[in-house]
Amino acid sequence: MQMIRKHLWIKALLTHVRHKFDKIKDTTAQRKRDYSLTDCLMSGIAIFGMKYPSLLQFDKDSRHNEVVKSNLKSLYQVKDAPSDTQFRERLDVIDQNQLQRGLNVIITQLQRSKALESYQHIDNRYLIPMDGTGFFSSHEVHCENCCVKTHKNGTVTYYHQALSTVIAHPEHKMVFPIALEFIQKQDGVSKNDCELNAAKRLVVKLKTAHPHLKMRMLCDALYANGPLIKEFQANDMGYIITATKKNNPYLHQQYDIADVTTHKVQNGSKTYVYKFCNNLPLNETHQNVKVNFVQYIELEDKEVKFYSSWITDINLTENNITKVVKGARCRWRIENETFNTLKNQGYNFEHNFGHGKQNLSAVMAYLMMIAFAIDQTQEFTSHYFELALQKEGSRSELWRKVKGLFLHFMINSWEHLYRAIIEPTQKVNLKNLLFEP
Repeated sequence: MQMIRKHLWIKALLTHVRHKFDKIKDTTAQRKRDYSLTDCLMSGIAIFGMKYPSLLQFDKDSRHNEVVKSNLKSLYQVKDAPSDTQFRERLDVIDQNQLQRGLNVIITQLQRSKALESYQHIDNRYLIPMDGTGFFSSHEVHCENCCVKTHKNGTVTYYHQALSTVIAHPEHKMVFPIALEFIQKQDGVSKNDCELNAAKRLVVKLKTAHPHLKMRMLCDALYANGPLIKEFQANDMGYIITATKKNNPYLHQQYDIADVTTHKVQNGSKTYVYKFCNNLPLNETHQNVKVNFVQYIELEDKEVKFYSSWITDINLTENNITKVVKGARCRWRIENETFNTLKNQGYNFEHNFGHGKQNLSAVMAYLMMIAFAIDQTQEFTSHYFELALQKEGSRSELWRKVKGLFLHFMINSWEHLYRAIIEPTQKVNLKNLLFEP
């Protein structure tokens, strides 16, 4: 008998998120408050949850389609959807970091249900890939918080970037967004300075939001430096970081003269070579920062097919080295399962839903991540979602069917919607589906 975790069902998650939104301070002048701030934010969740291609299309449907108005109320708890202008003005002035509460409550519910236990890796830590991505770029449109790049030909590009983190595991396809940190104009003039300064804030944000969650950060070569590793250590975070010869020449020199252990695994014509040693100095400047180093090589018929190297806080042995490398390679999940999904699975990540004069672009990025986190949780935990996905065959087809029902039929509940997909032509009999009490 399939049990559905009631507090992870989409209705419950949206209720938790709405309660967190209720606590966000509304700084809009009272005379302009035609709609509640919470309704504006929940409308944003609906935009991404229903995979709307634009804010204008949502505005048209939510204002003129009585079916959509009813479904926004029954499904997304939106009592009164704002106009396009009100939506932009209200969300532009709030501090986007307050929306971290929405992600926090989803991760908390996943922990509470023990759904994340299978995501624990070495030392019972959770792997947290971190990577930067751009979510707005223009030669003309800009706001006071835009980063600015001046090109050699005199043209200027205005852009926004953010560091994103997710919970991932090499044996699970699903990832769960856990935090965002936006790269600020004042963070520095170089890519390295900008991302590193944002990364330090992100570490504090993660620790503050989840003080009891044991984490291990997965980072690219940019982050293989002493100050950031010390920041990880100060916040009780482990790490696995790509370490290239170009970025870490001293480390590689020390490795070349160290006592290295080699572990090989043969599988037909393929050979997997693991070379590692422990307790090496990171670099000349931070010789007191000791790291453990691993090189990994994949060979097929003696030809190198893949090579990479990493540093980590994990004490490396022949018993754990393969698991360490699988964990390290899990970092690419943030690109493959997060950014690519947001770009290609209906969330329209690269579309400009609104830029505003202050924070609108960042607020919309956060709302997209919250909607994505809810969808990921449904796919990982909900039998209703599983049956509906089997019925439609792909996520894109499922989203198309969900959107069609949302636009054209009055829907009483999320259960009603999913049952209509699972058994569209007859009365649904799902006696084996039970909610946990």
